[in-house]
Amino acid sequence: MKSTRWSAIPIYQVDAFTNETFKGNPAAVCVLRSKLNEKLMQHIASEITSPKLHLCFLSKICPSKKTVFSLRWFTPKVEVSLCGHATLATAAVLFREIKVNTSKIKFKTKGGNLTAKKTKRKICLNFPIDKPTKIDPPGPLLKAMGVKDFCDVQYGKQTKSLLVHLPSPRDVHNLLPDYRLMESTETQKEIEGATVTAKGYPPYDFISRFFAPWMAINEDPVTGAAHTMLAPYWSKLLNMSEMKAYQASTRRGELAVKLKPDNTIDLVGNAVIVLKGKLRLPARTDMRSSCLRQHTRAI
Repeated sequence: MKSTRWSAIPIYQVDAFTNETFKGNPAAVCVLRSKLNEKLMQHIASEITSPKLHLCFLSKICPSKKTVFSLRWFTPKVEVSLCGHATLATAAVLFREIKVNTSKIKFKTKGGNLTAKKTKRKICLNFPIDKPTKIDPPGPLLKAMGVKDFCDVQYGKQTKSLLVHLPSPRDVHNLLPDYRLMESTETQKEIEGATVTAKGYPPYDFISRFFAPWMAINEDPVTGAAHTMLAPYWSKLLNMSEMKAYQASTRRGELAVKLKPDNTIDLVGNAVIVLKGKLRLPARTDMRSSCLRQHTRAI
């Protein structure tokens, strides 16, 4: 019997937006030596991830561009266009495990060009902001979320997310959404996520929680992309360009945000690498690109 030839892909699991193991938001990072087709990437995500674990695929754009990488993110069900915590996790792998010889990395993604910079103790991501706008409250969806009272409802066009400002931090902590009802509720706007938020308590300027049953994620532990919408919202209310944020999920996490003059935002956080190993695939499924074929060693 002919033996199967295997291709081994380095894979890491990282807890992002935290200084502690088993806190923050977990992400799996696959470091590709050659490209995989989209269908196979989705199969891998469905196999090894859960609704609370995003999977990202990192690859070189070209050997001559040593600081520019391609990055794609998947949930068990779909590919997503922007994912903050998985970007932070990927940057942590590049800086701390692969030890790229640079302090700044560029990522080419479906959500645009992103950067990650290594600071003394943390990692700074730069994302485009998603300035939310006021909308008519979607009553049935708010009811499904368990919202009984609110201060404001806005919508982020880029992230396709609802922002619901609640009266107090306690309301954020105590909210009990009906995820199945949320997913089945029709809305005028296309919605892929819903954030509830309130003014924070020391040392935090605001707190939040994020729900995305439409993306097979009931509650996301810490959501970098949501803060591209939360930061400009709270900046206007608090008259602050730099703030400290807390996401009040069970795993909990924190990050600093800084609005930039060029309509981007710095998201600053830490990450802990908790697991590394090899993903084994039959060699015939390893779809190589001509550019990456020359680059057979780890990035």
